[in-house]
Amino acid sequence: MNLPNKLSLFRIFLVPVITIAYLLPSQFFGDFTFLNHVVSNRDLIVLLIFIVASITDLIDGYVARKYELITSFGKFIDPIADKLLVNTMLILLAFNMKIPVVAMLIMVWRDILVDGMRMMAAKKGIVVAAHFSGKVKTTLQMIGIILVLLNIYGAEIIIWIAVLASLYSGYEYFKATKDLIMESK
Repeated sequence: MNLPNKLSLFRIFLVPVITIAYLLPSQFFGDFTFLNHVVSNRDLIVLLIFIVASITDLIDGYVARKYELITSFGKFIDPIADKLLVNTMLILLAFNMKIPVVAMLIMVWRDILVDGMRMMAAKKGIVVAAHFSGKVKTTLQMIGIILVLLNIYGAEIIIWIAVLASLYSGYEYFKATKDLIMESK
């Protein structure tokens, strides 16, 4: 197994670690002040793990492209690792009422629908490549999650911008696969 694939699997491994850490009571960890905002030490620990996981996403893609280590397994596991990481964080933040539930639902539903579209295309031997708008969506989600964990004023605005990017990206995938979806055979 090559390094990019190991990094994707490591990202998946970090998802339950983040979940356990986030679900522990924040009183157990205490608080600290950051830029005149009170931040839970629990959120800081989760943030650090999330940042490490997010960085593995950047590194695995870079290494895979630079050293031509792109594999079928990597194409399969990398987007799953990304979605597990980001969607788990969105669900946890919505669960704790740090982001609107509606925003989380729209973004998670978009991912499920896009995965369905890609699966339909794959069954017909068509590969639907990742769109740039999907990468923008993921980046905005990650930035939004970081800002929410840091309790930064205005973080919710970034979350809503990520929702809009999710909707636009989902539309692009629908446009690319609509003939397959609407096929009557």
